[in-house]
Amino acid sequence: MAVSVPILAVVTSLHLLAFVFAFGAERRRSTAVIVPDQYDEKTFCSYGTAASTVYGMSAFGLLLVSQAVVNGVTKCLCCGKGLVTGTSYTVCAIVFFVVSWVSFLGAEACLLAGSVKNAYHTKNEGIYNQGKQLSCAVLPVGVFAAGAALTLMSLIATVLYYLAHSKADTGGWEKHQNDGIGMTTPANAPKQHNTDFDKV
Repeated sequence: MAVSVPILAVVTSLHLLAFVFAFGAERRRSTAVIVPDQYDEKTFCSYGTAASTVYGMSAFGLLLVSQAVVNGVTKCLCCGKGLVTGTSYTVCAIVFFVVSWVSFLGAEACLLAGSVKNAYHTKNEGIYNQGKQLSCAVLPVGVFAAGAALTLMSLIATVLYYLAHSKADTGGWEKHQNDGIGMTTPANAPKQHNTDFDKV
C-alpha cells in the first residue's frame, strides 16, 4: 500500500484541530466563586461559562474521527492481508500501532471526563450552604492539558504507524515486485530448430 498524502493531511489536520480545542478547553475551564444570597444568610457557588465542555467534546469527536480514518485505511492491523514478515517496518508498525492506541485512549478519557465534570459543575450552580464555609468543587487543573499532550503523542504515533504500515505492506519500496519473474530464457526451455521446411 502506497503512502497517501491526502490521508496524511486529513489525519494530521484532525489531530491538530483536536489539540487546539483541548488546549482551549484547558484555558476556558469553568471556575467558581462563592456568592452570598441577597435574601438570606446562605451562600452558593456560581460557576462560569460552559465553553470548556464544548471545546472538550469537539476535541473528543475530532480525535475519534481521525483514529477511525487511519485504522480504516490500514484495516486496524488485524484485518485484510498480512504484512511482510521479518522486516523492521513490520516491527515499527506494531510498536507505533500500540502507542497510537494507548495515547488515543488516554486522550479520549481525559477529554471526556473533563467535559462531563465541567458540565456538571456549570449546570449545578445553585449549591447552597449556611453556617459553614462553602467549598466549590471545580475541574482540577491539567485534565484537558493532559488530553492535549496525549493528542500530540497520538498524532506522532499515528503518522509513524501509517508510514511504517505502508512500507511493511509493500515489503519496503516494493522490492519484491519482480520476484519470481524470469528475465532470461530457462536452461531447459525447448530450442527452436530451423529446418528446410521453415524456408520459403
